[in-house]
Amino acid sequence: MNTKDIAIKVENVTKSFKLFYDKPSTLKERLIFWNKKKAEEHTVLENVSLDIKKGETVALIGINGSGKSTLLKLMTKIIYPTKGKITTNGKLTSLLELGAGFHPDFTGRENIYFNAAIFGLTKQEIDKRLNTIIEFSELGEFIDSPVRTYSSGMYMRLAFSVAINVDAEILLIDEILGVGDQHFQEKCFAKLEELRDSDKTIVIVSHSLDSLKKLCKRAIWICDGKVKLDGKVEEVFKKYLDTFK
Repeated sequence: MNTKDIAIKVENVTKSFKLFYDKPSTLKERLIFWNKKKAEEHTVLENVSLDIKKGETVALIGINGSGKSTLLKLMTKIIYPTKGKITTNGKLTSLLELGAGFHPDFTGRENIYFNAAIFGLTKQEIDKRLNTIIEFSELGEFIDSPVRTYSSGMYMRLAFSVAINVDAEILLIDEILGVGDQHFQEKCFAKLEELRDSDKTIVIVSHSLDSLKKLCKRAIWICDGKVKLDGKVEEVFKKYLDTFK
């Protein structure tokens, strides 16, 4: 595959975290637990390699704790690999944690400017998109209220509305479509279909397999920190669901 055709390249990536135990606070605890290990290394992903082509819409599936969300965070560069390398080719935006990047004491309108600036837009570019973002979010008069007063659904509306309007070439999504009312979920899904058909690269983590099947042609099954299966959605989903029988 031509390197220019690859949006995301994951090469032999391993990610480990150190789990720290409580330090002894008294002399008695220090004497009793003097030989207790202070930290334990936990490997979440092990030697993962994959390529995602430009214009692909790919589903990442797996049970909770399998490592799929960690892989998405590595792609976003929120965290970095312990070993290996991840290369992205194109402007990237992500919806990984609800309201990440929002300041609770500022209004929705103010947070649009802050959040969009993080994604690399200038004030003039944000000015042009502002009404479109507010209209899509359907927040109405609440756009000028502090976001700490927002419900989780309102957070999601604002976060999604900003993320889809920054002209990113790569969009990474983690379970965010499970938040909010049915109407807005359907609206978000329709927008994702539109982005998919405009050759944007989308990587999405979700437990809603029916939605993923409609949106994606390729699925990657992550199991115990490794790629268990990578292929057509129908084939991967069938083998994944067979494990629960």
